[in-house]
Amino acid sequence: MTVPAVELDGIWKRFPGVIANSGANLTVRPGTVHAVLGENGAGKTTLVNCLAGVYRPDEGAVRLGGREMSFSSPANAITAGIGMVHQEFRLVPTFTVAENVVLGAAPRVIDQGGIEALVADLAARFGFDADPGRPVWQLSMGERQRVEILKALWREANVLILDEPTAVLTPQEAVELGEVLRRMVAEGRSVIFISHKLDEVVSFCDEATVLRSGATVAASLPVAEVDASELAKLMVGDVAVEPVPVAVAMPGDPTLTVDALSVRDARGLLAVDDVSLEVRSGEIVGIAGVAGNGQRALTDAIAGLEPVESGTITVMQHDVTSAPPQRRFRAGLAYVPEDRLGVGLAPKLPVTENAMMRAYRKLRRGPIIAWDDADQLTDQIIREFEVKIGSKGAPLASLSGGNLQRLLLGRELTGEPDILVASQPTRGLDVAGVRAIQRLIVQQRDNGTGVLMVSEDLDELLALADRILVMVEGRIVGEFDPRVATRADIGAAMMGGSDRGTRPDTEEVSS
Repeated sequence: MTVPAVELDGIWKRFPGVIANSGANLTVRPGTVHAVLGENGAGKTTLVNCLAGVYRPDEGAVRLGGREMSFSSPANAITAGIGMVHQEFRLVPTFTVAENVVLGAAPRVIDQGGIEALVADLAARFGFDADPGRPVWQLSMGERQRVEILKALWREANVLILDEPTAVLTPQEAVELGEVLRRMVAEGRSVIFISHKLDEVVSFCDEATVLRSGATVAASLPVAEVDASELAKLMVGDVAVEPVPVAVAMPGDPTLTVDALSVRDARGLLAVDDVSLEVRSGEIVGIAGVAGNGQRALTDAIAGLEPVESGTITVMQHDVTSAPPQRRFRAGLAYVPEDRLGVGLAPKLPVTENAMMRAYRKLRRGPIIAWDDADQLTDQIIREFEVKIGSKGAPLASLSGGNLQRLLLGRELTGEPDILVASQPTRGLDVAGVRAIQRLIVQQRDNGTGVLMVSEDLDELLALADRILVMVEGRIVGEFDPRVATRADIGAAMMGGSDRGTRPDTEEVSS
């Protein structure tokens, strides 16, 4: 009988007021991709963090190749051959890609050119497109995720843990990652794959273990013998997760108009190149594209977080091109950024202080905050958007990903905006969390709000959007009607294979 590569046996992990794992088990065979599934808060990340040396289990055993281990730090786990790519990036923004990849695993004296060449070779070997000499702070979220994966590959971990690795990838990139995983397991490595995208689990993984409420409810299921619906049922129990119903849109007047907009990035290159688009009340306009093609620069510029080189931005007929963010918000704009713990929320501050950020000017009484009113606002957001928290005074970082996103979206929507700009609003959430956020967005559309939604989940855009614009190298290259366009059509345009979409009319696309 083959000795398992990894065994987590009867793992218990407790935090103040929370039991994250209650006797959870995980067994991973050598040379396999093993999925770990469960809703947000099910204990998946805590369990693998016990393997990666981030936490020490309160009870239970950790075994590698049949040998019991006890890791006092992630460094110990790395030495033992465990590599982990976390959801939240652990990179040094001012360092280059190559410097981040080799950090902690290179000689004291570094030959910069030589290291960059080695990292370039590694990236090419596994099919990644990466510029080793580029500073990480200039990269998109998707590009940063690739650097995290390269870090683990550089260390040649025997067991690689990937926590939501495809959350920032397009369908094509996700397929490429699946091919990378197959190369890795063919060399004898084992991969632990945490994902909420069940189609990817079925496509990429050999076996699956499902957690619910901190405990294992299904262990080492052969993925070839189950389908996505069975896995979803195991994840959520008896709770039915239905698709979000989307009625036919009834668009009204323009709420957001972007005309011939150009924005340069920190390197002086055009990140947004002569983009024109319009979002009307009561419609969802989706932006599709491979990560790093200007989507973040576009939404940040609309929100007033990036300077505009040329062109105009109009919110509810108010020219806000040069206006600060607060003026844009007062004009009717709400913004949910892709980096929810970097731009959208402050993880070290309490829940209440994060909930009141949008309305803090209204909550001031001179130099003093009216904390009773702030608490009432926080209670309203928690109640209306079903945010699950332990305490309003607890640090925001204690919330799960789904609850972080509910709080952020709730904070933005309490101002009853005319236009909602939402970038990757469901990234990294579980099945139930995705559906909850999608329902909130559709509800806003049905209430008359215009929605500009950036998502790298093409299936999500096809399900929710009334129109889809494809962005490539900073330009809008096509517009598609989701009612008639196929996934292949839009995917080809995302990769630069088309310059025109399937339209319900014959108008030319503004770009």
